[in-house]
Amino acid sequence: MTTGRRSRSRDRWGREPAADLDTGPDADPESVARTILLDQLTGRARTRAELADKLASKGVPDEVGHRLLDRFEEVGLVDDSAFAREWVEQRQRGRGLARRALAQELRRKGVDDEVAREALEEVDGDAEEASARRLVQARLRTVSTLDRDRATRRLVGMLARKGHSSATAFRVVRSELDAVGLERDDDPEVDGL
Repeated sequence: MTTGRRSRSRDRWGREPAADLDTGPDADPESVARTILLDQLTGRARTRAELADKLASKGVPDEVGHRLLDRFEEVGLVDDSAFAREWVEQRQRGRGLARRALAQELRRKGVDDEVAREALEEVDGDAEEASARRLVQARLRTVSTLDRDRATRRLVGMLARKGHSSATAFRVVRSELDAVGLERDDDPEVDGL
């Protein structure tokens, strides 16, 4: 028994696909590409490389894609520099990522190395250390039952996965463990027990 409604696939946000998008063999590649680009830019900013990959995956001819991407850059809808600055600021503040991890993410997104370098120059070393300190402080409760060496390894490993240098990681972890009073294993008071 049918209800008279056609089942249509939805995207990951629950939206129905655009009804006017004709992707058949007679479809105008430029209007298809324009619709794809606008749909991609609706949720968040994207890099030129991400958009070019999306157009290629949908079968849009390269010359049409390049022409439209150039036009979108001219009017400011695609701006890799602005994307990189915003990405670095959000990921550094929100996830506590260090320059190294941010550079890898930008590279994966297709941002030019020079553009990425300019965006990463805005990350202050003190801010990077402060974010590492916040990450460690947030995890201290989960390592409070461990001995100091094991806690140190876990916390330093977590910071390394976030792209922090080993020098920064060890300095921050040592400082924070000292602040909460987690005793050193080589402490004579502990050895005497």
